[in-house]
Amino acid sequence: MKTQIAFNHQNYQCDLTKGMDISIPIEAGENHVAAWYVPPVEMEPVRMGDWIGSVEAGASVNFRNIYFNPHGHGTHTESYGHISKEIYSVNEVFKKHFFIAQLITVQPEQQGEDWVITNAQIEPHLINGIEAIIIRTLPNSIEKKSKNYSNTNPTYLHHEVALNFRNRNIKHLLIDGPSVDKEQDEGKLLAHHAFWNYPEAPRKDATITEFIYVAESIKDGLYLMNLQTAPFVNDATPSRPILFLLTAV
Repeated sequence: MKTQIAFNHQNYQCDLTKGMDISIPIEAGENHVAAWYVPPVEMEPVRMGDWIGSVEAGASVNFRNIYFNPHGHGTHTESYGHISKEIYSVNEVFKKHFFIAQLITVQPEQQGEDWVITNAQIEPHLINGIEAIIIRTLPNSIEKKSKNYSNTNPTYLHHEVALNFRNRNIKHLLIDGPSVDKEQDEGKLLAHHAFWNYPEAPRKDATITEFIYVAESIKDGLYLMNLQTAPFVNDATPSRPILFLLTAV
């Protein structure tokens, strides 16, 4: 099923039957992606007396409790409520769910012991008018889908890049690491603050999505993005960004 979209005075089309999932699922057990020192995800049958919520154990249905942290396990989308004193749920953000997005691949710059994404790498490639920016970093090993990032000082975004995105009115920022900020930064969270313009004038319609994985088969360029989010009333929720390639017509 193809649809046409006008963007920057150019007509594009995309095939809505050919979506590309760039999320990392939440899975129970060891050897799955994690960060922030959280224990592995647990999924276990409910137990009530002699009844166990497992078909294998004799129940008519599987009925499991799930214990996880949205920030530490798998792809998730955050609102500015992640860094605010006031409660603001990511479930309040979305009035629409499809966005014009640009995928960019960058080789982070080494600064001392850090690997940093800078404006010098990003700015030459940005297309005016996009609503979302998706950042894939190199190297792009499949290990990104199973790595435990705790205490590894992962690649992060220089806060001037986040400010640049805000000034361009980019509403949705997606990155393939556990955070847009440095793992140990004394709680400053400079990129989060710059992107959301918090506390001065919070951008309530802007989100940050972390822990994506963009396969090599997905090429840089323009996409229609469907940012699917679970309806949790929380500052962050598991999410599933789906990309549809835009081609000029």
